[in-house]
Amino acid sequence: METRLVAGMALLRILAGGIEIGAALLMLHYRRVDAALRINAVLGMIGPTILLLVSSLGLVALAGQVDWDRYIIVLFGVLLIFLGVR
Repeated sequence: METRLVAGMALLRILAGGIEIGAALLMLHYRRVDAALRINAVLGMIGPTILLLVSSLGLVALAGQVDWDRYIIVLFGVLLIFLGVR
């Protein structure tokens, strides 16, 4: 099961990288600052979402091995990241 969770985490990161490359290509295609800013805004929402999903998979893999206070610290850190990119 652990191997499947790690594979899922890696696949999500590969997906995120593909989205980033695709967005960069779209920026080059449109060659306009306003279009690039809109594309960048979408990336600003996708990045933290991928972070949350990958972190969630990692926490699921560590369930039972990590104390609850550590979970709360990690969740608080992810919440701060979301607040920081708003």
